[in-house]
Amino acid sequence: MNAIHFIQEYIRHPRTVGAVMPSSKQLAKEMVKPIPFEKVTCIVEYGPGTGVFTEEIIQHKRPDTIFLAIEANEAFYQMLKEKYANVENVYIIHGSAENIKQYLKQYDIVKVDYIVSGLPFTSLPLPVSKVILQETATLLGEEGKFITFQYSKVKRSFFSSFFDNIDFERVYWNVPPAYVFICSVKRPD
Repeated sequence: MNAIHFIQEYIRHPRTVGAVMPSSKQLAKEMVKPIPFEKVTCIVEYGPGTGVFTEEIIQHKRPDTIFLAIEANEAFYQMLKEKYANVENVYIIHGSAENIKQYLKQYDIVKVDYIVSGLPFTSLPLPVSKVILQETATLLGEEGKFITFQYSKVKRSFFSSFFDNIDFERVYWNVPPAYVFICSVKRPD
């Protein structure tokens, strides 16, 4: 999908697409940097969009690591489904991150190690954001991590109502520059 199609999807669905341009390769690298790919058994991605983070995850994951990507936008979903149809243990789901438990049950997944998110929490309705983050914190427990990005730090306090520990990195090589948030439930000792 080229930049023009991406912009068209943003114009059609600004609350759920959340960006005018796809994320940069540098942002994708920062998003997956905290993941110890040799150890994880399941990774979930919320809102993969055009698949910039998806591609990084697939390039680094072990063949036996299960990867679920949940995309609500029909055009993005179709593109990802076609692109990754033959990749082992990769499941592209057309739906909402709010229903994460349903999708895990559908694929008999009992434990999620990392959840990577491209969701625009600043433009999503607050009740939807709350459900997604509560489900995420519960699923990950004390061992997993939630990695997301935002274009400002305005949602940091909102994230802290679901996660005890939040680290962040600034990524300048993105339009616009972004913050990567690494969130976990367990408080540091």
